[in-house]
Amino acid sequence: MSVSPRFSFVVFASLLFLAGCSSDSRTALVIYSPHGKEMLSEYELLFEAEHPDINVQWIDMGGQDAYDRIRTEKNNPVASLWWGGDSPTFSRAANEELLVAYTPSWADGIPVGSGDASARWFATYLTPEVLLYNSRTVPDAEKPLDWDDLLDPKWHDRIIVRYPLASSTMRTIWGALIMRQESVEKGYEWLARLDLNTKTYAADPTQLYLKIAREEGAVSLWNMPDTYIQSKTNGYPFAFSLPTSGTPVLNDGIALVANGPATEAAKLFYEFVTTSDALVHQANVYYRIPARTDLDVAALPEWMREADLKAMDIDWARLTEEGPAWMQFWDENIKGRGAEYLKSIEAN
Repeated sequence: MSVSPRFSFVVFASLLFLAGCSSDSRTALVIYSPHGKEMLSEYELLFEAEHPDINVQWIDMGGQDAYDRIRTEKNNPVASLWWGGDSPTFSRAANEELLVAYTPSWADGIPVGSGDASARWFATYLTPEVLLYNSRTVPDAEKPLDWDDLLDPKWHDRIIVRYPLASSTMRTIWGALIMRQESVEKGYEWLARLDLNTKTYAADPTQLYLKIAREEGAVSLWNMPDTYIQSKTNGYPFAFSLPTSGTPVLNDGIALVANGPATEAAKLFYEFVTTSDALVHQANVYYRIPARTDLDVAALPEWMREADLKAMDIDWARLTEEGPAWMQFWDENIKGRGAEYLKSIEAN
């Protein structure tokens, strides 16, 4: 598959409207994905051109929202494919029997550990987390270089954070930053200090981008591919730093939803978006780092071939098991109340 021209974006008003379009006799394939309207729109059109009997209906949502929705719909699934989210969230879904086993044709091309041992999900991309900043308002000499730099008082009221509970990416960052400390309690304290400098928690990625671009804030914690897309493709004044002490590198997954209404169509789409040609295209156009190691490296972009990523050592099993409780504690005790939380620690 060659690189395609930019397609006009299609935004669906609602899932109910889509499901209710009785005039369309094609097989409806509902996909939950956080990969953004740019990539989702293009692959919808590319896939439907080869499979005109299938009507792709993607719903753009965070990885955590996708998991929550699939769990809620367990007895009556709406989606047949989940494309995008971190490994702890996919592992949790697999353990709850929300996913069905499927071994793609390229399964031997990914490293050991880049998927579920029972084939209920596989990694498609490696997603490093970065320190995003507005290159128009933050001089290069003043940009944050590591996580602890975000606690500097100079960033007070200048940090915008994507609301973590709705995002599997942010949940992983939060969990990694907790485990980076000597104890969970010290991790909570670190996040409370970050909360002191945080101006607001954006409801979704679009709001995050707009707030940083409009200079309502200057810095955020986000992922490398989307930062590249917003800068190179959409023209936002964004740049990033790779944390010097190391960064979480997520295994970004794909899976079939258990008892999904269009399993065979989902398998076709699963294979379609993960061919060698598709992954090279996604690397060059959408800045996605393939998890597969059997691709032609020369076909990947230069920045990807030369990227010097220092991956943070993360206990993924622990994050899968304990992460939800950490997030609940943060949401109930620290979000927007960092100063109060720190005072309570000092009082004790």
